[in-house]
Amino acid sequence: MKLRRTNACGELTKNDIKKEVILNGWVSSARDHGGIIFIDLRDRYGLTQIVFDPEHDKKNHKIAEGLRREDVIAVKGKVRARGKGLENPKLKTGQIEVLVDEVEVLNKAETPPLEIEDRIEANEDMRLKYRYLDLRRPKMQRHLQIRHNAAMAAREYLNKNNFLEIETPILVRATPEGARDYIVPSRINPGKFYALPQSPQIYKQILMISGCDRYYQFARCLRDEDLRQDRQPEHTQIDFEMSFVNAEDVMDMIEGLYKHMMKRVMGVDIKYKFPKIPHKEAMDKYGCDKPDLRFGLELIDVTEIVKKSDFQVFNKADKIKCINPEDKFSRNEIDSLIDYAISIGSKGMAWMRVSDKGLESNIVKFFNKEIQKKLLAKTKAKKESILFFIADKEKNVNEILSKLRVELGKRLKLIKDKDFKFCWVVDFPLFEWNEDEHRWDPSHHIFTAPKKEHLKFLDNDVSKVHGDLYDLVLNGVELGSGSIRETNPEIQKTLFKIMGLSNKDAERKFGFLLEAFKYGTPPHGGIGLGFDRFVALLCNTHDIREVIAFPKNKDAECPMDNSPSDVPDEQLKELNIKLDLVKKT
Repeated sequence: MKLRRTNACGELTKNDIKKEVILNGWVSSARDHGGIIFIDLRDRYGLTQIVFDPEHDKKNHKIAEGLRREDVIAVKGKVRARGKGLENPKLKTGQIEVLVDEVEVLNKAETPPLEIEDRIEANEDMRLKYRYLDLRRPKMQRHLQIRHNAAMAAREYLNKNNFLEIETPILVRATPEGARDYIVPSRINPGKFYALPQSPQIYKQILMISGCDRYYQFARCLRDEDLRQDRQPEHTQIDFEMSFVNAEDVMDMIEGLYKHMMKRVMGVDIKYKFPKIPHKEAMDKYGCDKPDLRFGLELIDVTEIVKKSDFQVFNKADKIKCINPEDKFSRNEIDSLIDYAISIGSKGMAWMRVSDKGLESNIVKFFNKEIQKKLLAKTKAKKESILFFIADKEKNVNEILSKLRVELGKRLKLIKDKDFKFCWVVDFPLFEWNEDEHRWDPSHHIFTAPKKEHLKFLDNDVSKVHGDLYDLVLNGVELGSGSIRETNPEIQKTLFKIMGLSNKDAERKFGFLLEAFKYGTPPHGGIGLGFDRFVALLCNTHDIREVIAFPKNKDAECPMDNSPSDVPDEQLKELNIKLDLVKKT
């Protein structure tokens, strides 16, 4: 290669006119206008129009006639202004073009199986099979750039605040983290296995015991779980831990981190203090513990009012809540919303319209005037607006109405682009009841400290115990979950006991951490921040596959390299593994 680039394809402007430049890149498109060939040359920085004019150079023009999409070339030429009326205001380079004096074909390309442009998007399997082509698209290049910028900004902030970036092991002992472990056989220790870390939780706590009072890393977390838009077998989190702190200290540091990243990456100056919403309030008002605060539409509990009606559906339900969009809806729109509610698990959805005479619908006859009056007072519903009701067990009511709330926010266009609303959700219950196993499970993880004022409930009413927990939420997406850690051995033993974990089991699973706790443990706390989810929101998507260079598909497979794959018998024998697979039917 003799023509090595002097400039990128996205940087030349009218200030560079008459300058001799060398550009390298891919042929994005080619057009023949009356014998003059125009090519858009592309690299990750943008596009530059290059021109092959037979009257200027016949040899290079002849070469240009044979160029096709995605051929890799190098060109040398002079920058000149485009003709009058031919400028492209959408491009930074739209005022200029390069008249080619010399061309070098670096590599030819076959016709690509998918289009390398943003307007035409192939299906998921095709995109993942040819990911190296998909990543050439300007949109995907922007996503990778935003990811890089966010990582740089995070490191800048944390380094400035005296944090050490420390790597923790990838081959670890299996510990209960809430999902299945990926396991790795040990050849040197036959019959034994490592686990791939679901998070660095135990190691970062050991780092606090080690005196590394401020730690972070961009940690790879691996979990064998069912996939969806915001889950992958492996994902990245900014893992974070601090010593000699309380929950407020951790939250203040994280709030500063995200304000710094938003400013550096998006140019958005977040001036407000992140609000703290108690878990119960979040569930009551929004039906979930990760509320989207970009719009209102809060849920309204009308159980006590409507249970006094003659409507049997409401009388038999544990909880009745409604939502008041304060907007007009046609009957077709109402039916569409009812169908949506049914599609997400509801048995149906009742509704009432507010009119001059009060409330109207096919169920109003079951509600006397006094109940209607109380409903209107509680909901503050305005004329022509609709009340939508869900009646069921409280958990189901919350789940359905929280999704309906977001759907209404989209349909009514209440969500503004580039609107970022952060909040903390706090005061979580420390335990949640596992109906299937008939036991108490930790709502977050096993080393979370109870609120000091709730220690008195550990022996008599576990349901009243709140953890010193805090979740960070952005636009309805949980970005991270953290806590102050329990370091008192006696309290920790009590927590194990509540979960049905004997001292022997605890020692077997967490012995090396419990041993470390004996030698002077500072109070500490931290958080694991979902980096992929945050970057996805910055890129205006909820699908983390769009911001991961090489993700897996919904079956946890990579169509590009065909992983997971079979392993030769010789290698299995060396690992002392014998396959005994059950055939799928």
